[in-house]
Amino acid sequence: MIYPKFLKDKDVISLTAPSEGCSNEEINLNAFENGINEFKKRGITIKETSDCKKNYLGRSDGAEVRAKEFENCFKDKETNAVLCYSGGEFLVEMLSYTNFDIVKENPKWFLGFSDPTSLLFYMTTTLDIATLYGNNFRKYQMTPWHESLENSLKILKGNIIEQRSFDKYENESKEHITGTEPFNLDTKVEWKNITGEEKINLNGRLIGGCLDVLASIVGTRFDNVKSFIEKYKDDGIVWYFDNCDFTNEQVVRVLWQLKEADWFKYTKGFIFGRSANDVSCYDISFKDSVLATLECLNVPIIIDTDISHKRPAMTFINGAIINAQCKDGKGIVNFELK
Repeated sequence: MIYPKFLKDKDVISLTAPSEGCSNEEINLNAFENGINEFKKRGITIKETSDCKKNYLGRSDGAEVRAKEFENCFKDKETNAVLCYSGGEFLVEMLSYTNFDIVKENPKWFLGFSDPTSLLFYMTTTLDIATLYGNNFRKYQMTPWHESLENSLKILKGNIIEQRSFDKYENESKEHITGTEPFNLDTKVEWKNITGEEKINLNGRLIGGCLDVLASIVGTRFDNVKSFIEKYKDDGIVWYFDNCDFTNEQVVRVLWQLKEADWFKYTKGFIFGRSANDVSCYDISFKDSVLATLECLNVPIIIDTDISHKRPAMTFINGAIINAQCKDGKGIVNFELK
């Protein structure tokens, strides 16, 4: 596994928009500048690509342009890491136009969340480059930064900290007046072991991302999971999934699809974030939808963790060895870079 160089003070992060970009409403532009200033306070310069302040029908620009801007971030000698502006719906379009040889020749830390899963996942499973799933730039626009954002920057700087489950999460968001508001932390965090164990300890090579996006990748030329899990079978694989839009019925079908595609060979356990769409027309709970497909694998499963669209989110390192514990509703996550 390739671990890119970590950031130092006064280094440069290139900000790019492979999915949505920033629309030109004053609230969004002001929040954008606030995010740049927050990084500047912490000794990091943000260098934006031309597509960051564009947005039309959920896209910052055409697929070929977005691919070129992404490539340029990795070719740029001044750039030390790459950060996505936002999630969205249509990032997969640019995969077809991206020259990943450029990324392979210039490995850098790449951080994103949700729709950027397809880029993160491909970089790790195919190029063998570790990537970071945790936050897009839009979350860094808040003042003050939540602990989860500070933790992400620490990790980018090489301080691979122990991450502990947060006390509360945002179940219901409030209207944003400035775009820089902090999370509305209104609900107690409670990680759940759903396979009967009082305490779960998971250890293995980590991979995963947004379930909605991964469902689009399986079976395409961007699906190289089989070779990845074969390479790291001696470590065992720990999967994590973050559900954004799928109903609980869709979760059943997608997990079945991934299982039948042999993604879960050598799996030692699963970590699921809080579902952002815990909805069912059959009154099936998210827990039951997960167990319906995965219980037969006889491995530990943790749900409602802090890797979710219901923020805050931890920063997970795709490709690293994860050591995750869950007991009494609390979780602890550590990573080993080997």
